Amino acid sequence: MDFTFTEEQQAAVEAAKAVFSGVAPDAVPSPALTAGAVAQEFDRPLWARLADSDLLSLVVSPEHGGAGLDPIALCLVLRESAKVLARVPLLETSAVAMAVERYGSAELGDEILPRVGRGELVLTVGANGRTGHDPAELAVAARRAGSDGDHDRGDWLLDGVQTGVPWAHSADRIAVPAHTEEGRAVFALVPRDREGVALAEQISTSGERFAEVSLDSVRLERHEIVDADGAWEWLRQLLATGTCALALGLGEGVLAMTSAYTGKREQFGYPVATFQAVAVQAADRYIDLRAMEATLWQASWRLSPPRGGAGVGGPLPVAADVAVAKIWASEGVRRVVQTAQHLHGGFGADTDYPLHRYHAWAKQLELSLGPAAAHEEALGDLLAAHPLG
Repeated sequence: MDFTFTEEQQAAVEAAKAVFSGVAPDAVPSPALTAGAVAQEFDRPLWARLADSDLLSLVVSPEHGGAGLDPIALCLVLRESAKVLARVPLLETSAVAMAVERYGSAELGDEILPRVGRGELVLTVGANGRTGHDPAELAVAARRAGSDGDHDRGDWLLDGVQTGVPWAHSADRIAVPAHTEEGRAVFALVPRDREGVALAEQISTSGERFAEVSLDSVRLERHEIVDADGAWEWLRQLLATGTCALALGLGEGVLAMTSAYTGKREQFGYPVATFQAVAVQAADRYIDLRAMEATLWQASWRLSPPRGGAGVGGPLPVAADVAVAKIWASEGVRRVVQTAQHLHGGFGADTDYPLHRYHAWAKQLELSLGPAAAHEEALGDLLAAHPLG
C-alpha cells in the first residue's frame, strides 16, 4: 500500500508553510496568568493571506471556485497552522463548508461556498461538536414554523442555547446543531445578526473570546437547515479529527522548541540534551507524536470518500477511528507540553517565552476533545456492536 500524500496534498502543505512562516505565536497572555486577558478578534491579515494563497478554497469544490480536496489536505494545513498558534477560524470555516458541500442544498452551497473560498464569509460551529456524548450538544430545538398555523411550512424556528462557540463574535454564520420534534439531529446555518440571536461572552482557557449563543424563535429559511441523514454526525467527526490535527501540529512545535532549548542549555559542562534522563523523556514524547499522527491519518482517510460517498469502508464505523485519534490526541498533547515545561525548568513559565501560550492552547484542545476515558468507553461499545473476526 502507498501511504504517501498526493501531489495536491503536498502542494497544500508547501503553501501553508509559506503563509505561516512569518507568523509568531500570539502575544495574548493566558488568563491563568493575567486575569481578564482576552483576544477580541482573530488575525484578519493572516485570514486575507490564506485567501490569497487559495487555502480557504482548498476544500471547496471546483464548481464553487475551489480545489475540491479532502479532509486529509485540510488536516495537513491545520497541522502547520497549530505549529505557530495561528489565530484563525480555519478548522470551523472549512469543516462547515465541507459539510454544506456534501449534505446541504444547492441553494445554500451557491450562497456561501464561493464567498468562503474568497475569504469573505467566516463560519463557526459549537465547540461541543468535537467531543460527542455531550447532552448540551443538541440543546437547541428546531421545529417547523408551519406548526403554529401562521407561517409557511418551509421555514424553521430555533430555540435554545449553544455554549462554548469559538469565534462567534467575529463569524458571519454559526452552524448550530439542533434536534427536531422527531428526534433527528440537524444543523442550521444561523446568521449572527438574525433577529432572536444573542451572544454572551465566554473566555476560553487559551484566552480566546468564545460565546454562549442564545436562540429565541430564530426564523430560518428551509435551505438554511441541513437535515440530511448523517450530516451533523459527519461534521462532528470532521471537527474532532481537525482538532486532532491541531493537537499534532502544536505538539510538534513544542517538541522542536524543547529540542532546541535542551541542545543549548548546559549543566556540568554538557548540553542537557545529552543526559540520558532528558533523552528518554524526549523520545517518549516523540513516540506520542508518531502515534497521534498515525491515528490522525487513519481517521481523516476514513472521512475522505470519493465524491458522493459516505466514507471509506472498514470493519468498524468511522466513529471508531475518530475515537482512537481523539484518545491519542487528548492524552498525547498533554504529555508533550508537560514534558516540555519540565525540561525547560523555570524558563518555561516565563511569559516572555512562548511556551506558556502553547501550554494554554494545548489545554484548550484537550478540553475540546474530551477525556480519553470517554472515548475508550465509546470505542468499547463500537467493538461490542461490531465484533471483529
